[in-house]
Amino acid sequence: QVQLVESGGGLVQPGGSLRLSCAISGSISRYDAVGWYRQAPGKQRELVATIFKTGPTKYADGVKGRSTISYDDGMNTVDLIMNSLEFEDTAVYYCNAREPDGSEYWGQGTQVTVSS
Repeated sequence: QVQLVESGGGLVQPGGSLRLSCAISGSISRYDAVGWYRQAPGKQRELVATIFKTGPTKYADGVKGRSTISYDDGMNTVDLIMNSLEFEDTAVYYCNAREPDGSEYWGQGTQVTVSS
């Protein structure tokens, strides 16, 4: 059974930074892409950033330039660093892994709250 476990969420002040980490059971190399999504209250889940097995990355417009996604295929982890956090970044952040056949797996989510 595939398990994705997120960590690193919490309360952050505007302008601050955070690092989210996702531990994926099994080999990360089995996935076509891994990434992070978020869901704010009353809104649909949306892509934050994804990284493909071959290396390319994709970022949502709202986080581009202040976020970095990376993975470690030795540790089977995928990390998201976000800087210059804004109130609008408040959401539950979910780790996602997608296999080549389209099967997707999700973590349980970690809350990020940006507040002064």
